[in-house]
Amino acid sequence: MDLLNVKILLDSGRPTSPQRMVRLRSFWLCSQLMIAVLAVTLRAHADQPSLEATNFWSYRPVQVPPIPAVKRADWCRNPIDHFILARLERAGLAPAGRASRVTLLRRLHYTLTGLPPTPEEVRAFLADRSLDAYQRVVNRLLQSPHYGEQWARHWLDLVRYAETNSFERDAAKPYVWRYRDYIIRAFNEDMPYDQFIRMQLAGDELKETSPASIIATGYYRLGLWDDEPSDPQRAYFDGLDDILTTTSQTFLAMTINCARCHDHKIDPIPQVDYYRILAFFSNIKHYGKRSPTSVNANSVRQISHDGQPILALCVKERGRQPPETFVLERGNPLARGKKVEPGFPSIFSPPAPRIVSPAHGESTGRRLALANWIASRENPRTARVLVNRLWQFQLGRGLVRTPNDFGLGGSRPSHPLLLDWLAGELIRGDWKIKRLQQLIVMSNTFQMASTATATTQSKDPANELLGHYPMRRLSAEEIRDSILAVSGQLNARAIGGPSVYTIMPQAVLAGQSRPGAGWGVSPLDQRNRRSLYIHSKRSLIPPLLASFDFADTDATCPVRFTTTQPTQALAMLNSPFIERQAQHFAESLSRQSTGVSGQVRTVLWRILQHEPTTAEIRQGTRLIESLQRQDRMSARDALKAFCLVALNLNAFIFID
Repeated sequence: MDLLNVKILLDSGRPTSPQRMVRLRSFWLCSQLMIAVLAVTLRAHADQPSLEATNFWSYRPVQVPPIPAVKRADWCRNPIDHFILARLERAGLAPAGRASRVTLLRRLHYTLTGLPPTPEEVRAFLADRSLDAYQRVVNRLLQSPHYGEQWARHWLDLVRYAETNSFERDAAKPYVWRYRDYIIRAFNEDMPYDQFIRMQLAGDELKETSPASIIATGYYRLGLWDDEPSDPQRAYFDGLDDILTTTSQTFLAMTINCARCHDHKIDPIPQVDYYRILAFFSNIKHYGKRSPTSVNANSVRQISHDGQPILALCVKERGRQPPETFVLERGNPLARGKKVEPGFPSIFSPPAPRIVSPAHGESTGRRLALANWIASRENPRTARVLVNRLWQFQLGRGLVRTPNDFGLGGSRPSHPLLLDWLAGELIRGDWKIKRLQQLIVMSNTFQMASTATATTQSKDPANELLGHYPMRRLSAEEIRDSILAVSGQLNARAIGGPSVYTIMPQAVLAGQSRPGAGWGVSPLDQRNRRSLYIHSKRSLIPPLLASFDFADTDATCPVRFTTTQPTQALAMLNSPFIERQAQHFAESLSRQSTGVSGQVRTVLWRILQHEPTTAEIRQGTRLIESLQRQDRMSARDALKAFCLVALNLNAFIFID
């Protein structure tokens, strides 16, 4: 008789012999005891990952593979090419030929600095026939101050950088731009990535602190903040969840946040692991109370920088005695479960955290313990996650297509051996990023043409095996910066400093709850700075940037959308911004005495970044002449119209 029938019989009250009733009750009690023991056993082992999970590729330690042998060894410039070519040869495919020198120069400039090469730079490169001409351009761009600006933008996407709090008032975060400048300097100075991690997560807890390490902890103040929550306790845990989510996904590509209310449905992350990691952050002071100036003592700190006192937005803790952390049943702050201590994800079979309170400050040392584990050479995730991002930002997409999720629900790596080789190379090179980036751009893989053969298109239509360079569209910032650059209006000299305000259309400002609030006015030379320096107001993104898929600032943004939509064409043809730049472009050309064909040639040189053909010049000249003859335009207006058309060429906003 099964348990259900026994239960029905016991509850029915039907007459039966006393002996049988005793046996039934005994059977029932024993079965319930066995179920209870089994439940306790299962709960005790719930934190223990399965063998299948521990054998999953991203949970295994990094094992640096040997460089594979290939048939066409002469094609390979460095080990990266061996891994790519080995996969292509196994599939019966051949790599594309080498891109033209002009294409490579343009590709390099945008990849490393986010700016187009000038006609003078193109001419100089084409005239340099030395064997190391390409290498010297790579070295020059890696040393350019614009390199840090370009790569800082990638990082700011990941850490959901913005300069306001969101919600109805969307008030400004004071001095947050110092964090942005810290990121720029870190990339320009080639700061080792393990140090980069420690400074952001625990710069105030390091043995030796510095202004930079304090500013770096502004990382904790980048998220959304509801300054008037209806449920303050839930809002507090939402803030901690935002930090945990950003940290785990950005540095580890782990969706630990999915275990806030229950065990992770896909990955081997029990709910208790979520709260163990939350305990590392539980002593952080919240933003504080709303104030008219948005400045509050829980966020801003005065530090000395170059002998001068400055204010910075940074992390602060409540003292050396952290609050207790409990598992919250179903994520409910009012339903406390068991108490937990700080701990790393159990799937890694990690050591216990070594937590030592720093000798200075009012802090527990918990965040430093977490940072040290994340930045450890033994951590199987950290190096893999970073090299995947470097590959993504240099070749259009990652070896793992889900860069924030290396879990069971994410994508598998297209080239797992290459991923591990790059991870090992990063660690072997003392976590230096520029060294690895140089290796990638010097490879034949990076230098391939973007055109695929018919065989490759048939066998590998999605280009998973990288038989050719993946063409990409410029990002929103690259488009705006390039428009300013070719029109001669870009102020690229100024690096860092407080953010600036572009001209915002009145129709856009009118859509705010308080029209115009929180958007200032900057002088011309300042508002024409690179897009990185535009004030990042969560509720008010400049229309051109919004149209071309600017990053979502509410959460970590590992990959931007690349859309094609009508508003993009409208912005590039009719917006006040594009009209102004076409006007400036035409005015700068009107001062030249080169004639219409000479003006057309100059426009196309700047737009296309190569010598225009005779046919292209003739076509542009005919357009200007027809506008003057048929539409009765003045010479200046016709030239402006041609500049506008040229700025809308696909070749301007796509990288081959």
